[in-house]
Amino acid sequence: MSKIAVIYWSGTGNTAAMATEIAAGIGADAEVFSVDAFHGNISDYDKVALGCSAMGDEVLEEAEFEPFYTAIEGDLKGKKVALFGSYGWGDGQWMRDWQDRCAKAGANLMDDGLILCGFPDADGKESCKVYGERFAAY
Repeated sequence: MSKIAVIYWSGTGNTAAMATEIAAGIGADAEVFSVDAFHGNISDYDKVALGCSAMGDEVLEEAEFEPFYTAIEGDLKGKKVALFGSYGWGDGQWMRDWQDRCAKAGANLMDDGLILCGFPDADGKESCKVYGERFAAY
C-alpha cells in the first residue's frame, strides 16, 4: 500500500474537479489537498500527484503554486510523480515546461501529464479516474 498525496491549485474549480476524480481513481491511498492546505512533508509520501492550471502566458500559478513547487522541487528526486491540470487556451506549453522541471529535479514521472480544456465533462472525469488508477499501480 502506497501513501499518495494529490496536491493542487485551482482558480475556477476545474483542476480541483480533476484532483477529486484522480483521487477517486487512486482509491483509499489518496490524500487530497489544495496547495494552501498542505502543511505536510513531501518525503512522507511514496507518490505525489501535482495539479495546477495554466495561467497567463502558459505558466504555473505564480502566487501560491509556483512558490510551493519551488520549495518542494528538491524533494522530488527519485519520487514517483504525476502531473495534471486544466487550461483554457494555448497548446499545453506550461505542462511541457513543468515536465522538464520535474525531469531536471530527478522525479520519476509517470508520463506526459494529464491536461483538460476547461471543466472536466463525463469523458474528462473518466480520463481523470483512469489516470488515478494508473498512478496507483505505477
